[in-house]
Amino acid sequence: MNDTRLPLDLSVIVVSWNTRQLLADCLRSVYDSANDLALEILVVDNASRDGSAEMVRDMFPSVHLVQNGANVGFARANNQALMLAAGRHVMLLNSDTVVLSGALQTLVEFMDAHADAGACGPRLLNADGTLQPSCHPDLTAWREFWRLTFLDRLWHRASYSMERWPVDTPCRVEVIKGACLVLRRSALDAVGLLDERYFVYTEEMDLCHRLAHAGWALYWVPEAQIIHYGGSSTSQVADEMYLQLYRSKAQYQRKFWGERGARRYELAIRLAYAPRWLIAQLPGLGSATWRRRARLYGRVLSEHYGELE
Repeated sequence: MNDTRLPLDLSVIVVSWNTRQLLADCLRSVYDSANDLALEILVVDNASRDGSAEMVRDMFPSVHLVQNGANVGFARANNQALMLAAGRHVMLLNSDTVVLSGALQTLVEFMDAHADAGACGPRLLNADGTLQPSCHPDLTAWREFWRLTFLDRLWHRASYSMERWPVDTPCRVEVIKGACLVLRRSALDAVGLLDERYFVYTEEMDLCHRLAHAGWALYWVPEAQIIHYGGSSTSQVADEMYLQLYRSKAQYQRKFWGERGARRYELAIRLAYAPRWLIAQLPGLGSATWRRRARLYGRVLSEHYGELE
């Protein structure tokens, strides 16, 4: 943090990878919703090939642009900006989001009014205005098995019943998704930056875990609303990112619960994915989609069997 700069209410950090138009819409929405906040925007571009960095330089000259020569991953790119940020609070914001009117002010005012809050997040909406899950319980092997076997649709254990939550009352939660995560700078300084051993996925869950362990509360603030389109960067390499998701989750389990916790998680993956892989082999399910799924399920099982050997 640069102490020579005037104190700011909020530093908004956006990591970009080949989402030029979405990034432009996101940045425009941040400026439009800034109101009276003392605010800065930092964009870290991970070697986009679609002119994203050039667009930021041309259309948003007041944005602090960091242009990487390679894709260094989501956690490391955010950390680059976090080390430059001057705000009392910092917001990690996906490039495929649109900030709706008043959201930034609401989130900053909430953090200022709740000294126990280490982080908060808004109500995320899909493009059609429907509710998008934006927080969830901490990851355990049992919860992951429950989710992957679709039992969570019957009885919420791996997710929250957010559709039943009041839209005018903040709720304390365990994990806030990284599409939009507001952090108190002093809390971040106390627990440390994002763990760069995660290339993508789960780094925000790791940070939320560390904040909670240090005694900070995390809140969902539904009065603040942000549209999140979702998957715009990762969909460009969808299969590899699907595998990376489970690698990151296994890494998370190993970090906080050791080899025993990692083995429990790997067992949950095996039990959940083996039936999927077997079903995908059945005769008559020979479409290209099913063949692709079978290969992907096989790769998931192969990776996680290997971890146990």
